[in-house]
Amino acid sequence: MQFTDKLTLDGSIRRTADGYGVVSAKVARGGNVQLYLGSEVGMNDKATVRVYRPQSEVFKKDAIASYAGVPVTINHPKNGVSADTWKDLAVGEVGDDVLRDGEFVRVPMMLRDAKAIKAVEDGKRELSMGYSAEITIADGVTPTGETFDAIMSDFKMNHVAIVDQARGGAELRIGDGADKWGAAPITTDHKPEEEKIMTLKTVTVDGIPVEVTDQGATVIATLQQRLADANSKMSTADAAHLSAIAAKDAELAKKDAEVDALKAKVLSDADIDKRVQERADLIAVATTIAKDVKTAGLSDAAIRKAVVAAKLGDAVIAGKPDAYIDARFDILAEDAKKTADPFARVVADGVQPNDGGDYRAQADKAKQERNRSLADAWKGTDAA
Repeated sequence: MQFTDKLTLDGSIRRTADGYGVVSAKVARGGNVQLYLGSEVGMNDKATVRVYRPQSEVFKKDAIASYAGVPVTINHPKNGVSADTWKDLAVGEVGDDVLRDGEFVRVPMMLRDAKAIKAVEDGKRELSMGYSAEITIADGVTPTGETFDAIMSDFKMNHVAIVDQARGGAELRIGDGADKWGAAPITTDHKPEEEKIMTLKTVTVDGIPVEVTDQGATVIATLQQRLADANSKMSTADAAHLSAIAAKDAELAKKDAEVDALKAKVLSDADIDKRVQERADLIAVATTIAKDVKTAGLSDAAIRKAVVAAKLGDAVIAGKPDAYIDARFDILAEDAKKTADPFARVVADGVQPNDGGDYRAQADKAKQERNRSLADAWKGTDAA
């Protein structure tokens, strides 16, 4: 965006041997607040806007360097100075020795046009910097207590105009004018007048290039940024929503797994009957092997381990896996079965002749013992 600062020539003009005019002047001030039309800075909802010019931006290295070599003009050309218009507009130029002078920027100027030199000598001593800068909308208060609505930064000088009325105060002589090329400092009574500077630039909107003024470009950029911010917020909200749904789905899946696990633990009536029978059979075998073993409250594996320990001793099962203990229990169960059924034992061992060689008598005796054992089985292991 294009702006101007207004200061006044504070020194006398010196003539060279060739008749040129040499002068040193303050041409810009840092740390102050200036008043601009709202339309000039893209804030059309406000008649005027207070713009802060931080010293850190005014005296930035790149900003200071941009003064050197810019042309000097009589009054402000409507669209600034370029290579195409320099020959028609320039009456001199700024030298290279640009420096900071307190809160001001001071430059040397060489005036080469006789009419311009005479105008300065006759009293036309106000100077106005023409430059471009960036505007950031931001409320605040300066270190000196002035309130502002926006901040100016990234200064780039275009020209110095010799004008009739200064906007930057009496300190900026020959320096800064109050003609209509830019905006006035807030400390003067001058009311800024709007002037359209038809410098067009191309802005792309939804893929379509559009030529607009600087103000239009600023408005479009602001709206595009607001749209981008809104889209970003929506994307963040969508991501949070999806994350919440995923978390809830995971929680429901966990609950479903817990329900399935509980269902798996529920036994049918047939399963319960089978489990009761297997438990009863195990306890019966265990008490047959070791009648004093305690089975109440023990798991099946613990019962087997207790029986093996009771019969063979704790040392036999120390550090042994469950498979080993189960195998030893099965052996003890087989041995107990033979002991409990004399007939089966005789059959398993084979019929052996006694001293008289009476095989039949030996078999009959074993059969009788088995029948008696079966008849007394209901009495428990202590009935024999």
